[in-house]
Amino acid sequence: MAGSDLPWRPPRPCDYYWSEFRHCKSLRNRFHHYYVYGTFPSCEQWKEDYHMCREWEKIQSTHCKESLQQSERNRVAEQRNFTPVWELRQTPPADWHSPLNQGKPQDS
Repeated sequence: MAGSDLPWRPPRPCDYYWSEFRHCKSLRNRFHHYYVYGTFPSCEQWKEDYHMCREWEKIQSTHCKESLQQSERNRVAEQRNFTPVWELRQTPPADWHSPLNQGKPQDS
């Protein structure tokens, strides 16, 4: 909404950043992250974003605004790095309307 008169707001509520930080620091999440990736998660960005959001609510500095925007851009870019596991269909299967073979044993 470029050019609108509405004031800029952070992309997420400030409490959301804090809850993400707390989740990131939780024992369960740290164990899961270590099990999956072999390293402990870095949670400092969530904490920094929380403090920037609170500071934005108090003084509305451009530094805070730019920092939050860049952080969100980095998160979106990081999510785009992962390729999907499944190949997405463009059309449904040809026999999508056929009844299922529920009573018959499946071929092994």
